Amino acid sequence: MINNAIMFSEYAKIYRDNLLNDVIPFWLNNSADDELGGYFTCLDTKGEVFDTDKFVWLQGRQVWTFAMLYNNVEQKQEWLDFALHGAVFLLKHGRDTNGNWYFSLNRSGVPLTQPYNIFSDCFAAMAFAQLYKATQNELYKTVAIDTFNNILKKKDDPKGVYNKAFPGTRPLQGFSLPMILCNLVLEMEFLLDAKIVDKTINEGIEKVMDVFYQPDLGLILESVTPNGDFSDSFDGRLVNPGHSLEAMWFIMDLANRKKDSQLMKKAVDIAIDTLVYGWDEEFGGIFYFKDVKGHPPLQLEWDQKLWWVHIETLITLIKGYYHTNDERCLAWFKKVHDYTFAHFPDAENGEWFGYLNRQGQVLMQLKGGKWKGCFHIPRGLLQCSNVLQSLAEMQENPKLINA
Repeated sequence: MINNAIMFSEYAKIYRDNLLNDVIPFWLNNSADDELGGYFTCLDTKGEVFDTDKFVWLQGRQVWTFAMLYNNVEQKQEWLDFALHGAVFLLKHGRDTNGNWYFSLNRSGVPLTQPYNIFSDCFAAMAFAQLYKATQNELYKTVAIDTFNNILKKKDDPKGVYNKAFPGTRPLQGFSLPMILCNLVLEMEFLLDAKIVDKTINEGIEKVMDVFYQPDLGLILESVTPNGDFSDSFDGRLVNPGHSLEAMWFIMDLANRKKDSQLMKKAVDIAIDTLVYGWDEEFGGIFYFKDVKGHPPLQLEWDQKLWWVHIETLITLIKGYYHTNDERCLAWFKKVHDYTFAHFPDAENGEWFGYLNRQGQVLMQLKGGKWKGCFHIPRGLLQCSNVLQSLAEMQENPKLINA
C-alpha cells in the first residue's frame, strides 16, 4: 500500500509540475494579443508567433482553460484576467447575427471562415459557462445557455448550408458531436434544466455505446449510416483510436454520475480493446487513424502520433483504474505515460510538441496552430494529477476507498 501510495504521488507530481511550471506559463507568456485582443495560437517551438489568424474554437478552449484553472486550482487573478481577455474578443467578433460561432477570424476579428464547424459553438458554450462560474456575470450565463440551445437545434444537421456532401447519396452520421455532448452537458449541468440534462446524457450514452460502438468489431466507428449500420466506404471504415479513448472517460464520468457499474465496466473494456487495436507494436504510441478492414486509410497522416490522443488516453486509463481497480488500466497507463513523456514534452522551451512521425520523431517544431491550442494538455494534466493524488490518498488511508 505504501509503495503504491508513493508511486501514485510521484506520478501526480509529474503531471501537476508539468501543468503549472511548464505548460501554463508557455501560454501566459506568449499567446496574448495585447494590441487587438484574443490569443495567438500559431506559436513556434520557442513561443514566437508565426501566423496571426485566430481560430474561434481554440479561442474558446483557451478561455475555458484559464477560467477552469481559476475555478478548480487557485483563484489567481492573473488566470481570470487572461480568460476575460479572450472572452472580450469572442463576444465582440466571434458570432454571426444568428448566434452561430465562426470558425476563424483574422487578427483584428474580421471573419475568415463561415460558422460551418459546430465545435466552435461547443467550446464557446464551455468557455462562457466556466466564466460565469468564476464571475457570476449574467451575460456569460446567457451566452453559454443560448449557445448550448443552438447546438441542440443544429445537432442533426450541424453544418447546415455549409455541408459539402451531396444530399441523399451516402448519408452518414458522425461520432464527434454526440461524443462532445457527453462532456459538454456535464460541464454545463449547473446552468441547464434537469430534463434537458437527462435527455442529453441518455441520448449521448445511447449514441456512443450502442450506435457507433460495433460489438462485432469491438470498436467505435467515426461514421455510420442514419440507421446505425456499417458503411463500407472510406468514412464508414474509419477508426480514430484517440476519439474512442477520449470518449470513454466522458462515458466514465456519466457512469459515475449515474452509479452505473455495468456502463463503467463496458467503457473500460472498450478503452482497452481500442488501445490494443490502436497501439503501434513496432515503434510505440497510438496510431491516429486506422481502417477497420485493414485497407489504406484515406488520411495520409494515419500513422502519426499526436499529442491529444496520448494525453486523453492517459485520462481514460487512470480514471478506469480509479473506478474499477482493473489492473489492465494501470499497466497500460504506465506504458502510455512512458511513451508520452519520453516524446512530447519539450524540456528546453516548454509545452509539448504536437506531431510525431511513426518512429516518434518530431515532425513539426510548433507548439500551437490551427488545431493545437491551450486545451487538451492542461485539461489532461490536471485530470490525471487529481485522480493520481486521490489514488495516493486512498492507498495511504484504505478507509477512503468506500467513502
